[in-house]
Amino acid sequence: MTTKSVALLDYGSGNLHSAERALVRAGARVEVTADPQIALAADGLVVPGVGAFAACMAGLREVRGERIIGQRLAGGRPVLGICVGMQILFERGVEFGVETDGCAEWPGVVERLSAPVLPHMGWNTVSAPSDSVLFKGMDAETRFYFVHSYAAQTWDLPPSEHFASPKLTWAEHGVPFLAAVENGALSATQFHPEKSGDAGAHLLRNWIDSL
Repeated sequence: MTTKSVALLDYGSGNLHSAERALVRAGARVEVTADPQIALAADGLVVPGVGAFAACMAGLREVRGERIIGQRLAGGRPVLGICVGMQILFERGVEFGVETDGCAEWPGVVERLSAPVLPHMGWNTVSAPSDSVLFKGMDAETRFYFVHSYAAQTWDLPPSEHFASPKLTWAEHGVPFLAAVENGALSATQFHPEKSGDAGAHLLRNWIDSL
């Protein structure tokens, strides 16, 4: 069986070393890169992200990462966003009153969670659909590691008779928010699978196996 190749997009924002180790542990051949040709040719592309939405978008645009993501998706080539790498897939983010345009692969806005304690830091369960690919083989009590104060809290993409309905996974911290989305070739998690131990490794293996 051929080892799947995964490009880990290096745009100056992201926990690249731990993400690389986790993907290798999950069975992928990984290259950390900002080279568009390598990123487009790989079986899968992972877009990490930590910190502020605006800073991540600025870094992404410097390496034309939004074009790489768009080109891959136009060809049905898998992309996985992690943490802020999930958030920037939405139309826009609002932090400290500043609105920043995202990649607009999905409609909607990423906003501050309304919760008594922020950031949402630590382990939490999620509510995944029964037909999820990412969460296949995991039970409802499986916990994943989160560290964030912002998230998409609604799903604004209208249903289409031409495309399969996205698989939405929710979690709660003060309010419900999207913990993961599986939408055709584009998947994303708000939590950090690379920091989520065996559960995160299982999820990454599921994604790699689907490539």
